[in-house]
Amino acid sequence: MPTPRRYWLMKSEPDSFSIDDLARVGTEPWNGVRNYQARNHMRQMKPGDGVLFYHSSCPVPGIAGLATVATEAYPDPTQFDRKSDYYDPKSTREDPRWSLVDVKFDRKFASVLPLEEIKQHADALGDEFALIKRGTRLSVLPVTAAQWKTLLKLEPRA
Repeated sequence: MPTPRRYWLMKSEPDSFSIDDLARVGTEPWNGVRNYQARNHMRQMKPGDGVLFYHSSCPVPGIAGLATVATEAYPDPTQFDRKSDYYDPKSTREDPRWSLVDVKFDRKFASVLPLEEIKQHADALGDEFALIKRGTRLSVLPVTAAQWKTLLKLEPRA
């Protein structure tokens, strides 16, 4: 029996990698995650899972578009590259610490769905929605099917 589709929110700073960058390349490894909980979320991802592509650390943080998980998790090669900002001297090829998945572009929203608007729908999203919970700063977050549907209904239209 196939695994049910799961949903995720993945944050990226648009100055580093934006929804437009993903649209241009099509599929990209989601590398550089160096938080164990976020890494564990990526290790749970399966090809076909839905992704809310979130722009963070910018003037208007929010959901910029949709993507799909394209691969199972595999070792992040940047952890072994001494020249990379994400190099981890304690990680080995025999026992890698960090994983990534490839993410495939689906579509860009007409405009960003701002965090401030998302917060206005906290009742519909539920208390467990990590994006609007105080103190949650993870770059990879699980999203329930109900939360996914609610957020898609809020999608800005052209």
